Amino acid sequence: MSEQAVVARKGPFGIVVEKGKTYWWCACGLSKSQPFCDGSHKGTQFEPVRFVAEEKVMVAFCGCKQSSCKPYCDDSHIAIVEEPKDGDEFDEDQERLF
Repeated sequence: MSEQAVVARKGPFGIVVEKGKTYWWCACGLSKSQPFCDGSHKGTQFEPVRFVAEEKVMVAFCGCKQSSCKPYCDDSHIAIVEEPKDGDEFDEDQERLF
């Protein structure tokens, strides 16, 4: 059975990377050091993705972990439908702010 990655963020992480530096992108979504790996994937089927910066530039790293061109964001997060959490539903008795 295939595990599904945790959505760390519904959108990209914009990170300025340093030329020649190696980064390890978190593929599982469990890392506390998003978007990079902290070893939290141990015991899962996930492995971090190696990224070597060819120049100093801003990279849009995938935050939802659903991208088809990992580790880059490809806007896959747009298709993610989030279920409302308890307390997120609008209460008709609350004052409207708009």
